[in-house]
Amino acid sequence: MSGRLVVCPTPIGNLEDITLRVLAALREADVIACEDTRHTQGLLRRHGIEARLVSYHEHNERARAAELVERMREGATVALVSDAGMPLVSDPGYDLVQAAIAADLRVEVLPGPSATLTALVASGLPNDAWRFAGFLPRKAGPLREVFAAPETVVAFESPRRVGASLKILADLDPERPVAVCRELTKLHEEIVRGSAAELAGRYADQDPRGEIVLVIGGAPKSAGLDPEAVEAVRALVDAGARAKTAAKVVSDLTGAPSNELYRALLT
Repeated sequence: MSGRLVVCPTPIGNLEDITLRVLAALREADVIACEDTRHTQGLLRRHGIEARLVSYHEHNERARAAELVERMREGATVALVSDAGMPLVSDPGYDLVQAAIAADLRVEVLPGPSATLTALVASGLPNDAWRFAGFLPRKAGPLREVFAAPETVVAFESPRRVGASLKILADLDPERPVAVCRELTKLHEEIVRGSAAELAGRYADQDPRGEIVLVIGGAPKSAGLDPEAVEAVRALVDAGARAKTAAKVVSDLTGAPSNELYRALLT
């Protein structure tokens, strides 16, 4: 009989945030594939679980996936965990799930903790349509593209880059609503809400500590503008001009409202 793969979300902070189903799956698994065996061992000790662990991380994903698929073909149950939250969501696991599916093995995904959903709900921003951007790009151009999404954006960010990323957003749209979610579910959990300009100022010289999730309100829609005028503004900004200056220059040349051109950068 073929075995199966069980994808098990683990706590993002508080070790009590784990479901009974996940605990049962970890106890019953023949082997647990995890990012950091030492980290997962701490979680298992907390809940009195003894299990065989194998490392499964970004540097050995393909080789380990092939090995684990063979074990499942022989009847083993493999539990997959990451250091925190749902595996595959900006964490290893994609190759293993794909390999299990290709081998026609059963893949069972258990519900559980998620930093993205926790931050989205805690932000108080619209959640009827949203997108997850993973870790924010470091370059300004791709970062502006993320900020141009019309939906609420949820993204991970390094504490050292929060101020710089929010400064880019504030230059484009100072009134955009943002929530900086820090250390979710942990002792020092903090949700700071405000405009892009306010939070860019707050974190300009003070890096937040711990794990950070940013939730960013969707970009406003622009209507009635000449697309070529908008592209001209974007080209000036890409060449190094400040957004407001570029919008004013194009406004003077085309007659389009400078504030609308400014906002159109985000759509």
